[in-house]
Amino acid sequence: MVVSIETSPQTIAPNDRNNTTTSSPKRSVNSVRSEPKHISRRNHFVQSNGDQTTDENKATSPQHRVILEAPFVRMKEIHISPPRHPVREDSKKFRIAESKKEEGNKLYKQKKYNEAFKQYSAAIDLCPNIASYYGNRSACLMMIYKYKEALADIQKATKLDTTFMKGYLREAKCHLLFGDIASAARCLETVKSIEPNNTTLATEKKNLDLLDKYVNESKRNFDKSDYRSTLFNIKKALEIATQCTAFKLIKAECLVLLSKHSEGQEIVNDILRFDSRNADAIYVRGMALYYTDNVDKAFQHFQQVLVLNPDHERAKQVYKKAKQLLAQKQEGNNAIKENKIDDALRIYTSALTTDPLNGLTNAKIYFNRSIAYAKLKKLPEAIDDCSQAIRLDDNYIKAYLRRAKLYMDSEQYEEAVRDYETVLKREKNREHKQLLENAKLELKKSKRKDYYKILGVSKTATDDDLKKAYKVAALRHHPDRHTNASEAEKKEQEKKFKEVGEAYAVLTDPKKRSRYDNGMDLDGNGMDGGFDIDPNNLFQAFWSSGAPGGGFSSSQGPFHYTFSQGGNHSGQHGFSFNNFPF
Repeated sequence: MVVSIETSPQTIAPNDRNNTTTSSPKRSVNSVRSEPKHISRRNHFVQSNGDQTTDENKATSPQHRVILEAPFVRMKEIHISPPRHPVREDSKKFRIAESKKEEGNKLYKQKKYNEAFKQYSAAIDLCPNIASYYGNRSACLMMIYKYKEALADIQKATKLDTTFMKGYLREAKCHLLFGDIASAARCLETVKSIEPNNTTLATEKKNLDLLDKYVNESKRNFDKSDYRSTLFNIKKALEIATQCTAFKLIKAECLVLLSKHSEGQEIVNDILRFDSRNADAIYVRGMALYYTDNVDKAFQHFQQVLVLNPDHERAKQVYKKAKQLLAQKQEGNNAIKENKIDDALRIYTSALTTDPLNGLTNAKIYFNRSIAYAKLKKLPEAIDDCSQAIRLDDNYIKAYLRRAKLYMDSEQYEEAVRDYETVLKREKNREHKQLLENAKLELKKSKRKDYYKILGVSKTATDDDLKKAYKVAALRHHPDRHTNASEAEKKEQEKKFKEVGEAYAVLTDPKKRSRYDNGMDLDGNGMDGGFDIDPNNLFQAFWSSGAPGGGFSSSQGPFHYTFSQGGNHSGQHGFSFNNFPF
């Protein structure tokens, strides 16, 4: 910021009128210089004891001059020194004040603003009614960021000299810094009336118009709850109105509403450090606490705001909304404990509409609702609610753990591994490490053939369950049933028939089943569990040893077939289908 200072006095010096180039309309410069010094002093005595606007024409009229001059001439003629007049002391003060001002100007140019401030203050103490002294000290105060004091000084200067153009420009600049658009406009109008073509006037007018635009845009966007656009415009406004507390608070509130809580709190804390009773600042900090789940402290802040300003509507609204949201959350939790799952779902769903901006509290409500969905075996809905909770709170470890468990239950092992890896990175402990290892094992197992799935049985299936399942699956995929199918379909059914045989062979062997269940290799052939087996021999052996329930004949059950134990000359089993109603 470049702030200019006055290098020439705005008021004519006592005892030095003969050095000025200013003259009254009825007197020439030479006539002023030719007058005796005592006349000039007398004139300034009258001025200094008047209202600062002496009628100089009247003071120097011929009649007035004779009256003033005669006594001093007579005293000089009889060698009597004129008595020491009070004006002499004022003159001396002025000369000293001028020297202080000049010293201040030198220091200002050297950027020694604190030292310059002292010199300008000394000049003001000596001559408190000279506008340029206040103007220069104001410029100095602006350079050391004391804008309130600078504004007070420049307002004093323009009050002393209503034609002080630079003073009005500086006052307008100060008003813009504080976001006072109306006062800045008034000052610029005054400058325009004094010097319409002033180049600095055009610059400040441009800043004024921009500030007005940004403020109006901010208000319009805030009213529409478009906090991101509001933040953009208020930041632009603060580039001009750098000292405006109101704009800083709007910025802080938008940051809080956009979940940038720490940034908003930092701004508010700076304001409260200098103004601890600023109700709006306390309100915004209360919001930040509320949205970061510090509910008790938030309520204390809202209560303090309403003590300072009982009509603070936004504090009333947020306070009421916060209490309602917490009450709904607790009501839903109670319903879960009482196993009223449908009631819990209804209450949680309603609570999520109460305050959509409270991300952390809503994350907990989504998490709790996922528990309710899981109790109803609605795993997709439960997973989705956990995802919503994580979206609102990326550090919500419990939500990651619950979603991973739900992924495991729904056999989405890759997703489960990903969540457990995230958890372990953020909270390293044995439990989380074990959960990740288990998920990786299940993922590894899932990439091989799922023999339980091939047979259509659970992992707790008994031998009888396996035999019954094998019988159904083998008959469904037996090649003889698909003799009229296309070549591609025949190959597919042959593949499935073989897999059914593999599954049955492994799961009915206790050792192989144990190794399979633990994700270990089978006979050194890798995790896919594949090994050489003749499905036709297995099928023939199954039927020759007797199917579950003592075997089947063409008259038993829903299957109508004949079975020739000896087989045919081609080496195939002697099984053929008459009617296979699958």
